[in-house]
Amino acid sequence: MTDAPPEAIDTIPEEALVLFSGGQDSTICLAWALEHFVAVETIGFDYRQRHRIELECRKAVLDRLRHQSSRWDQRLADDHLVDLGVLGELSDTALTGGTAIALAESGLPNTFVPGRNLLFETDYSGYPDCRDDTLKALQVALSLGMDHRFVIHTPLMWRDKAASWELARRLGGAALVELVREATHSCYLGDRVHRHPWGYGCGECPACGLRRAGWEAFSARHALPQPDAGG
Repeated sequence: MTDAPPEAIDTIPEEALVLFSGGQDSTICLAWALEHFVAVETIGFDYRQRHRIELECRKAVLDRLRHQSSRWDQRLADDHLVDLGVLGELSDTALTGGTAIALAESGLPNTFVPGRNLLFETDYSGYPDCRDDTLKALQVALSLGMDHRFVIHTPLMWRDKAASWELARRLGGAALVELVREATHSCYLGDRVHRHPWGYGCGECPACGLRRAGWEAFSARHALPQPDAGG
């Protein structure tokens, strides 16, 4: 168990709520919040996603984060899981059904679930409701509607996947990088059978492609050994 990050980070004397799916990006964002805020709650959403295995990974990741740092253990508060199955009923997408993943006629990937990221705060990944302008507008709307100042933090907004691996290394060293690689889930098809140097997944879907490319750039930069892929 480690008690200090590789670099000293100022702590904000406020509480935070982190959207936590159990995936690579949200795990790194959670670690970032645990370094920056005095108390952090997590929230996840079950919207009947095709890769619902990520909801099981959430529990394992939270447990490992608690064991990685006594400070993180003290700051990590309640976890909430919200049922949003209605999203799957309102739209027919590759992320909530059995449709093959492809680009739609609109030019958007058919993994786009309309309105999902207006409910989930998330970083830009090619979806219009993840753009910086969208989230800034959402922050204003929340603050006005609730008559309270809210700040939406997007620590990965301007980072590519290689830079997100780098942020994990800066926040928690090799232990956090290994946690993200082994315990988190990003594959759209929910594949936890095939193990690659960058983690588990089908190796073919867009999420796996981004994760693989980011890992390869990050590991080459640090001359990391490439673990053997498993069956």
